[in-house]
Amino acid sequence: MNSSGGWFVYILRCGDGTFYTGITTDLSRRVAEHRGGKRGARYTRSRRPVVLVYAEPALSRSAAAQREYQLRRLSVEAKRLLIAAWRG
Repeated sequence: MNSSGGWFVYILRCGDGTFYTGITTDLSRRVAEHRGGKRGARYTRSRRPVVLVYAEPALSRSAAAQREYQLRRLSVEAKRLLIAAWRG
Protein backbone atom coordinates (compact mmCIF):
# COMPACT_ATOMS: atom_id res chain seq x y z
CA MET A 1 0.00 0.00 0.00
CA ASN A 2 1.29 3.42 -0.92
CA SER A 3 1.71 5.24 2.36
CA SER A 4 1.67 8.83 1.12
CA GLY A 5 -0.81 10.82 -0.91
CA GLY A 6 -4.57 10.63 -0.50
CA TRP A 7 -6.24 9.96 2.83
CA PHE A 8 -6.04 6.90 5.04
CA VAL A 9 -7.95 5.63 8.04
CA TYR A 10 -5.83 3.49 10.33
CA ILE A 11 -5.95 1.51 13.55
CA LEU A 12 -2.99 1.07 15.90
CA ARG A 13 -2.74 -1.56 18.62
CA CYS A 14 -1.16 0.05 21.66
CA GLY A 15 1.19 -1.60 24.13
CA ASP A 16 -1.63 -1.95 26.66
CA GLY A 17 -3.80 -3.85 24.14
CA THR A 18 -6.16 -0.96 23.36
CA PHE A 19 -6.82 0.37 19.86
CA TYR A 20 -6.33 3.89 18.51
CA THR A 21 -8.04 5.01 15.29
CA GLY A 22 -6.97 8.00 13.24
CA ILE A 23 -6.73 9.56 9.78
CA THR A 24 -3.75 10.91 7.84
CA THR A 25 -2.42 11.70 4.38
CA ASP A 26 0.95 10.08 5.10
CA LEU A 27 0.57 6.76 6.86
CA SER A 28 4.24 5.93 7.43
CA ARG A 29 5.01 9.40 8.81
CA ARG A 30 2.01 9.34 11.12
CA VAL A 31 2.80 5.89 12.50
CA ALA A 32 6.39 7.03 13.13
CA GLU A 33 5.04 10.05 15.03
CA HIS A 34 2.92 7.78 17.20
CA ARG A 35 5.90 5.53 17.84
CA GLY A 36 8.23 8.17 19.14
CA GLY A 37 7.63 11.71 18.07
CA LYS A 38 6.17 14.52 20.12
CA ARG A 39 3.49 14.87 17.45
CA GLY A 40 1.97 11.49 18.26
CA ALA A 41 -1.47 11.57 19.83
CA ARG A 42 -1.56 12.07 23.58
CA TYR A 43 -3.43 8.77 23.88
CA THR A 44 -0.64 6.76 22.24
CA ARG A 45 2.27 8.57 23.93
CA SER A 46 1.60 6.80 27.22
CA ARG A 47 0.72 3.46 25.58
CA ARG A 48 3.78 2.67 23.49
CA PRO A 49 4.85 0.65 21.65
CA VAL A 50 2.21 0.94 18.95
CA VAL A 51 1.76 -1.32 15.92
CA LEU A 52 -0.16 -0.54 12.75
CA VAL A 53 -2.79 -3.28 12.48
CA TYR A 54 -5.23 -1.87 9.91
CA ALA A 55 -5.37 0.79 7.21
CA GLU A 56 -7.69 1.64 4.36
CA PRO A 57 -7.63 4.42 1.76
CA ALA A 58 -10.30 7.11 1.64
CA LEU A 59 -11.26 9.39 -1.23
CA SER A 60 -11.30 12.61 0.80
CA ARG A 61 -10.73 14.02 4.27
CA SER A 62 -14.48 13.98 4.82
CA ALA A 63 -14.77 10.32 3.82
CA ALA A 64 -11.81 9.43 6.05
CA ALA A 65 -13.33 11.25 9.02
CA GLN A 66 -16.68 9.54 8.51
CA ARG A 67 -15.04 6.12 8.32
CA GLU A 68 -12.92 6.91 11.39
CA TYR A 69 -16.13 7.69 13.29
CA GLN A 70 -17.62 4.35 12.18
CA LEU A 71 -14.54 2.41 13.24
CA ARG A 72 -14.34 4.12 16.62
CA ARG A 73 -17.90 3.05 17.36
CA LEU A 74 -17.14 -0.64 16.71
CA SER A 75 -16.80 -2.99 19.65
CA VAL A 76 -13.36 -4.35 20.45
CA GLU A 77 -14.40 -7.74 19.09
CA ALA A 78 -15.65 -6.20 15.83
CA LYS A 79 -12.34 -4.35 15.48
CA ARG A 80 -10.45 -7.59 16.02
CA LEU A 81 -12.50 -9.30 13.29
CA LEU A 82 -11.89 -6.39 10.90
CA ILE A 83 -8.16 -6.49 11.60
CA ALA A 84 -8.03 -10.28 11.14
CA ALA A 85 -9.84 -10.01 7.78
CA TRP A 86 -7.47 -7.23 6.64
CA ARG A 87 -4.42 -9.30 7.48
CA GLY A 88 -5.84 -12.21 5.49
